[in-house]
Amino acid sequence: MLDLRFVRENPEIVKQNIRNKFQDSKLPLVDEVIALDEENRKVKKEADDLRASRNKISKQIGALMGQGKKEEAEEVKKQVTEASDHLAELEEKEKDLEARIKKIMMTIPNIIDPSVPIGKDDSENVEVQKYGEPVVPDFEIPYHTEIMEKFNGIDLDSARRVAGNGFYYLMGDIARLHSAVISYARDFMIGRGFTYCVPPFMIRSDVVTGVMSFAEMDAMMYKIEGEDLYLIGTSEHSMIGKFIDTIIPEEELPKTLTSYSPCFRKEKGAHGIEERGVYRIHQFEKQEMIVVCHPDESRKWFDVLWQNTVDLFRSLGIPVRTLECCSGDLADLKVKSVDVEAWSPRQKKYFEVGSCSNLGDAQARRLRIRVNGADGKKYFAHTLNNTVVAPPRMLIAFLENNLQADGSVRIPEALQPYMGGMKVIK
Repeated sequence: MLDLRFVRENPEIVKQNIRNKFQDSKLPLVDEVIALDEENRKVKKEADDLRASRNKISKQIGALMGQGKKEEAEEVKKQVTEASDHLAELEEKEKDLEARIKKIMMTIPNIIDPSVPIGKDDSENVEVQKYGEPVVPDFEIPYHTEIMEKFNGIDLDSARRVAGNGFYYLMGDIARLHSAVISYARDFMIGRGFTYCVPPFMIRSDVVTGVMSFAEMDAMMYKIEGEDLYLIGTSEHSMIGKFIDTIIPEEELPKTLTSYSPCFRKEKGAHGIEERGVYRIHQFEKQEMIVVCHPDESRKWFDVLWQNTVDLFRSLGIPVRTLECCSGDLADLKVKSVDVEAWSPRQKKYFEVGSCSNLGDAQARRLRIRVNGADGKKYFAHTLNNTVVAPPRMLIAFLENNLQADGSVRIPEALQPYMGGMKVIK
């Protein structure tokens, strides 16, 4: 969410940013919110003046009563009552205007970083760099669920009977591999200096609206019926929410946390053939990283975060690349975003396994996460998040890149301690 003063003083910058994100339907909102803000400030001033006048008049009542001027005192009381009634009307109008302003401000997209390429959608994202040499073996690589089934490692039919489409049972060595990847990712991030955390898996609505746009909320979140609680779509939601309504001493920055959680997503929309199996599902587990930092350091931390994911995948021998997300592919709260994609030998292309985002002060402004500066002045922190690893997609990349001609799967050295010393899954 932008600063209202910034919108008021820089309407053309805000409008051009909307055009850069190809959201022209939102252009009228800029003028509308500026007009509402002007009206609200007038109402506030009138209310403040009325309060001052009422207080001044109220003081006269006691003096008049003391002088025995009862009739004059009663007349003044009528004026106070009339002022109070009008003030109540103004306060109600003020409340309505502020609600309308907030709704619009939460819809106007954040200002994107100047380095973000301009494009309509993810087809115009820009490759930044490749890490590792993509390999296509001289034998056929089956679809990932077929690989898992050969190890009796997945049961989709039972999951459909129990929960419907978009769920699965992982079994045996495949289930163990899933847990090993999560444990390895946890220790990898602890080794990078991040504090490990297991957060709440449900959050209140004020946290949901603080960490994401309304469109994302509708497409992703499951609501708990009858309660003000939502199942998290990623632990970033809980992790950033941890700091809601707090004032952080500047010397305690940055806050660097890595978290484990299950994740629950509606996954609204059409799914393609490559999203069968465990590619796009309603429930999965994930290791995440978040940073709360000084505004001057968010660009540095952005590079640190996505590099962590690249390094983790490379430590397991999986080729990856980074893609700069274009303007039209950025969610409304994001300033800048980079996707990390893993190589798929079967598809002979890369596919997304993680996304790193710098949200500037948008989440902090919505959640009221402030920093107490060394000079005593308070300011909004910057927040960032990135996927360390989400095993369902990670498992696809892992199995395809480590499958051998005889159908067995190599276990990289870094992961062997988490698999009980196992070097190959047969």
